[in-house]
Formats: sequence, structure tokens, C-alpha cells
Amino acid sequence: MAAPGRFSLSEALESFRNCLTDDGEILQEHYLNGWKGLVKFMNSLGTAFSFISNDAVAKIQILENYRCGANGQMYFTVQSMVKYEVDHRLVDLEKRGNHYESGCRTLLRLHRALKWLQLFLEKLRVASDDSKTSVLCSEAYNDSLANYHPWIVRKAAAIAFYMLPSRASFFEIMNMGPSEKVVATLGDALPLISKTYDITQELYNQHCFLDLP
Repeated sequence: MAAPGRFSLSEALESFRNCLTDDGEILQEHYLNGWKGLVKFMNSLGTAFSFISNDAVAKIQILENYRCGANGQMYFTVQSMVKYEVDHRLVDLEKRGNHYESGCRTLLRLHRALKWLQLFLEKLRVASDDSKTSVLCSEAYNDSLANYHPWIVRKAAAIAFYMLPSRASFFEIMNMGPSEKVVATLGDALPLISKTYDITQELYNQHCFLDLP
């Protein structure tokens, strides 16, 4: 564990471990706590990821407001949120309307970014110490989040990634111990993030929610 007041990526990874129930439900509280940890991780790297972390903070707050609101029990899990918003027609399916900040649309944006971070952390885990993190990050981005960004954002991201530190520096920022322990911790946690992503992906695919405007 990190020292009091000091960030450790392991805490974020543990939240994703806790967000999955035995029957495949995704608990929103732990999912959002995991994301808060990922935001801290991105912010600790300076401005390179700010275009993603700033948007993530806004999306987390929207979902927290729903979770703590009058209908908060309906937002206890991702599955219950989807059912509630579908049943009450609270999701804009074809164009932006009165439900632009629906929980389903908001979570979709975090869902897409989670895939990028999962891919990037996995590439960091298996890479050699002399691998260029800018290349690893760009590859992960191009295979995921870039598909939903306009050209100008993709260009800015490519420039920002060139400022990323070395693999060893990344591991130090994660604050999870020596590199061998970091690799092992990521090896344990990333499959859980992948499972969380896959469950959400299948749920959204069932409802044709993967391209919400």
C-alpha cells in the first residue's frame, strides 16, 4: 500500500477488482472509484493525458450525481442503470436531445477510454525497459479511443504522447514497488479490467448503445 496521502495505482486496480460481483454485475461505486484512481495516475504524468482526464472527471461527476440523487438506487450497478434508463426512455439513441447527459451515454465515454488504458498498461507490462512509451501509448490509442476522436484531437494526442516518460519512470509513478511487483500486480489486475470492459461491451451491444450520439 502507498504511504498515507500518496497515490498508488494499485488502489485504483483494487477498485476495479471490487466492482465485479459473482454474478457479473458491475457496481458503480467501485467502478467510479477505480476511474478516480486512473485520473490521479494520468494527472501525475503532467499534461500528456489532460485531454482525456479532464473529460473523465466531468463524466465521473455526472454519474456520481445520478448515483447520489433521488433515483440513486437505480444506478447501483451498470446493469440497473441501463434497465432504468431504457424503461423510462432516458437515452438519446439517434441524435442529441433532452437526455444528452444520460447515465448510459456518460458511461459509454468512460468505457471507451478504459479500453485504451487497459491496452496501454498491458503494453507497458510486457514491454522491455528500453521500449518507447510514446509508441506503446500511440498504438493503444490508435486501436481504441482514436476511433471516436476528430482529427484535431488525434493530432494533439500524438504530440502529447511524445512527452511521456520512460517505462521505468512510469513504474515509479505507479508507486507499487519494484518493477517485478508492478508487472505482477498489473498481470493480476488487468484481466479484471478487461472483464469489466467485456461485460459492459456486451450489455451495450445488446441494447445497440455502442454508438450513442
